[in-house]
Amino acid sequence: MAEAVRIDGKAAAAELRASVGGCVADLKARHGVTPGLAVVLVGDDPASQVYVRNKGKATHEAGMASFEFRLSAGATQAEVLAQVAALNADAAVDGVLVQLPLPGHIDETAIIDATDPEKDVDGLHVANIGRLVTGRPALVPCTPSGCMVLIRKHVPDLVGKRAIVVGRSHLVGKPIAQLLLAAHCTVTIAHSRTRDLAGECRRADILIAAVGKPEMIRGDWIKPGATVIDVGINRVPGEGGKSKLVGDVAFDEAVSVAGAITPVPGGVGPMTIASLLRNTLIAACRRRGLADPDV
Repeated sequence: MAEAVRIDGKAAAAELRASVGGCVADLKARHGVTPGLAVVLVGDDPASQVYVRNKGKATHEAGMASFEFRLSAGATQAEVLAQVAALNADAAVDGVLVQLPLPGHIDETAIIDATDPEKDVDGLHVANIGRLVTGRPALVPCTPSGCMVLIRKHVPDLVGKRAIVVGRSHLVGKPIAQLLLAAHCTVTIAHSRTRDLAGECRRADILIAAVGKPEMIRGDWIKPGATVIDVGINRVPGEGGKSKLVGDVAFDEAVSVAGAITPVPGGVGPMTIASLLRNTLIAACRRRGLADPDV
């Protein structure tokens, strides 16, 4: 059997960002509206700083307004809530994102709950999750949204396909299961207590790995020809004492079995920021009573 097609997340993300940029330019020309994304960073976590910097760069490149607010690691929960409240009330801000994880003394759920659902571009507010589950227009979590773009590029007709989601987090597992259900897939959500997990995986035409365990999904767990979306990003020891990034799927084994597969890095990761820009554009339109953009 030939090796699987490597799903190019960088190319797909560039295509989506370009589409968003075109819609932003049109929104400015027709309505004088510049979508605005505000990101709040609490503390000095190096990975979070990189993410925030990349988000700001991508926002500018899409023609949007970018606002960044940095609070110290010692900032109180009340201070973070006050910043969120100010952004909720700011007419120039269409999207509010508080970079996670937050320092341990701050209740992440309280911060998410305080965000205006209409500006919740992370798609984590219970109102948006509820809308997603009930099939109403919602701001969808970015990583699952990006995964669906990649899946549809390789499986245009999802009706009746068997899909398994390994992982049940609020951020990825549960939302993507809802998106697959909405696309008329037959969906299984699996987790650490699933009996015969390997057997369940082998039945799936589409396998989403979002469990956070390095290379847990082995090649012989995959149905020949299946589409594999690896959401995992795990840092493990590499050659010469250096670390390397691997996914939740044993790529070298899976690539000879799957029909298409996302690499790590370069697969799902780039789609997250592109989907964030898409959500910000959608939020800007909905807040003004305009039709959703075709993006």
